[in-house]
Amino acid sequence: MENDNLKPMPAQEKAPKKVGVVETYAADMTKTIEKAEGGMIRRIIKEQEEHEAIKKNVSPESKRNKMFMLIGLVLILATFFILVFLITLRNQISTVSVAQQTAPIIFTDQTQTEEIAGLSKDQIAQTIVDEVDATNVKIGGVERVYLTENKKIIGLRRFLSLLQANLGISQNAFVDDNFLIGIANENTTSVGTGGSLFILLKTRSFDDIFPAMQSWESKMFSDLHGLFGVDINADTNYLLTKDFDNGVVDNKNARILHDSSGNVILEYVFADDNSVIITNSDAAAKEAILRLTSGQVK
Repeated sequence: MENDNLKPMPAQEKAPKKVGVVETYAADMTKTIEKAEGGMIRRIIKEQEEHEAIKKNVSPESKRNKMFMLIGLVLILATFFILVFLITLRNQISTVSVAQQTAPIIFTDQTQTEEIAGLSKDQIAQTIVDEVDATNVKIGGVERVYLTENKKIIGLRRFLSLLQANLGISQNAFVDDNFLIGIANENTTSVGTGGSLFILLKTRSFDDIFPAMQSWESKMFSDLHGLFGVDINADTNYLLTKDFDNGVVDNKNARILHDSSGNVILEYVFADDNSVIITNSDAAAKEAILRLTSGQVK
């Protein structure tokens, strides 16, 4: 009976398994890993897409780059043609613009260019005489005449050579090759009635030019008479051997060739220590001296 009262001890209850907790943790880990992997994959994909976009942008095959390349090519070609045009234009200007190739000695009111290439001595003289007679420079004005050969202005030595003149300055470096052929309108009432010719020479000093001018006196009228419109004939032959006289023009020393009536046929005036004026008109010489003194330069 004692044994009957003995009741078997209930077996210890086993601890409940934490299956749900484990499963939740594993699921969370899986989700976390998947999320991390997904983010990484997305980042990798995004970086790859960006790389492809950059690669596409820098590729010569892209439309935008093709356009840039085309524009660049057009600009290069345009620059090339502009450079060629400017070089050609510069060459044309250097051969056409003759009036600025020599520095003006005095102020002049207008200019005239005469092409004398191929002309004889007498034809050159007649060209100048015609311009003197036809000048329309204003009253009291001065016109400068440029003589050119093939559009290039000639200097003093070339001018003397064409005239076969005997002024011995070819080896004299102190006489400037830049000279001036001028026409002064000393008329007081009208324009277009002609003027008076003068030639202005520049030199380093009086001592450099005086001996040459004095030696030239015996041939000066013979060399220059055509420029001043004087013909050599029975009435003027004596002037070929007539001596020049001392004189004064506008208070400047001068050497003057007079005819038998006392008229000035030719003279040269020492306007200052550096300037000599050759003319047949006191009025023209005075106008040139005035402009030299005033220092006006065009």
